[in-house]
Amino acid sequence: MSVKEMERYSRQILFKPIGEEGQKKLLDSRAAVVGMGALGTVIANHLIRSGVGFVRVIDRDLVELSNLQRQSLYDEEDAAGHLPKVIAAERKLRKINSTVKIDPVIADLNLDNAEELLSGFDVIIDGTDNFSTRYLINDVAVKLGIPWVYGGAVSSRGMFAVIIPGKTPCYRCLFPEVPAGLGETCDTIGVLSPITDIIGSFEAIEALKLLVGADHNPNLEQMDIWYPSSMQMDISGGRNPECPACVHHQFEFLDRSSSRQTVYAVLCGRDTVQINPRQVETFDLENLAKKLKSSGKVMANPFLLRFAPDDKVTMVFFKDGRLLVHGVEDVVEAKNYYARYSGN
Repeated sequence: MSVKEMERYSRQILFKPIGEEGQKKLLDSRAAVVGMGALGTVIANHLIRSGVGFVRVIDRDLVELSNLQRQSLYDEEDAAGHLPKVIAAERKLRKINSTVKIDPVIADLNLDNAEELLSGFDVIIDGTDNFSTRYLINDVAVKLGIPWVYGGAVSSRGMFAVIIPGKTPCYRCLFPEVPAGLGETCDTIGVLSPITDIIGSFEAIEALKLLVGADHNPNLEQMDIWYPSSMQMDISGGRNPECPACVHHQFEFLDRSSSRQTVYAVLCGRDTVQINPRQVETFDLENLAKKLKSSGKVMANPFLLRFAPDDKVTMVFFKDGRLLVHGVEDVVEAKNYYARYSGN
């Protein structure tokens, strides 16, 4: 370790559980952060400042004005320029620490690229905002034997857990099935900036523990910062003996033929993307209208629900779970809308 590195990380080296040897491990480590929203920006900031030698940041989205309330690496100039999040993040992070390698990847993480983008890393950290990507990360992590840190935050609540293939329950053990219908998201019920800072920071420290070889937190931690409460659930003995992923190595979210996959189709000449979850799923249109009415214009009849979150896009939900996103012809953009208002 150079003299400059000793000086830069001196306060971290003084912390005995890390020390000089731990810092050397961090400098030689590789971490991937999936999602550069509220959680991902906090996580990446801590990893870069801590001296993790190679950090890949992956995100498909652009910076918007509404992001600035909680996504700590971005500013008004980034939003005005519609910069991809990973590019705006790289520019900020490089100014913070120019001695580490930052690899920005503008991509939608999916079954076609997930193994390639996440292989060869020492840890994967979840900065996403939807269930589908987490199940995909879990399949890749279990298949390749890579530890990962799960985290989520919405409203004033958050949770996180460490998943080590072969040692702890995997995400599929903890949450066997993808939640049906529309879940709560930041775009439907809001989110407070402090909870994303807290959960992202917990995820970052657990990643650092894994990288230096320290003991990880064995709990699934949950907390609420507005209605103060917290819960620790010891999950160390919670492996499902029949888990499809970590026991039977059936990676359904990497299997193109699996019923778990969602089909996306651009409808020619209609400026529309159709989203069709292959799992049997139905929308409760009445409850859906209640959830979405605070986020845009809603019009419903017994057969379908039309929802306009902005002046550009209209989303049409059908009872059978099918969804049309009018106003876009790009699948990735349609996925962004789907994730924002469904949590999937």
